[in-house]
Amino acid sequence: MKQAIVACAIIHQKFDDQIKVLLTKRSLSSTFLPGVYEIPGGHIEYGEDLTEGLQRELKEELNLNVKVEELVSAFTYSHNGTHTVELVYLATPLSDINEIKIQEDEISESRWIIESEINTIISENKDPNDPEILILKKAFKKLIV
Repeated sequence: MKQAIVACAIIHQKFDDQIKVLLTKRSLSSTFLPGVYEIPGGHIEYGEDLTEGLQRELKEELNLNVKVEELVSAFTYSHNGTHTVELVYLATPLSDINEIKIQEDEISESRWIIESEINTIISENKDPNDPEILILKKAFKKLIV
């Protein structure tokens, strides 16, 4: 079995006094979870620093520079013979969010959501106890304080 490390970012910003988080929808041609909304991020390359790898992935996939903040959570899963460790960080945009440009072979769209939308947006293709859903709920509680 192979092993992979994935770093993801709960990118948050305040809009009209409401905290919103950026989610990305996987491309329909993706072999893993096609058409599913998730926390953006990607695979860390061998020997790469975790936060630098996360920043690289977000720049490649969203044309977005971010400040990586604290680690919120970590979990593991296995798929097609690969055991993956996923690390989820909080992050804030450093570049203009109006300049987001998705890498279309990886992502079909991006969307800013409020906490109440978690259950309708991300849950439509995931189990309610999916780690990403639980982590998003935890992160919103931390950000809204």
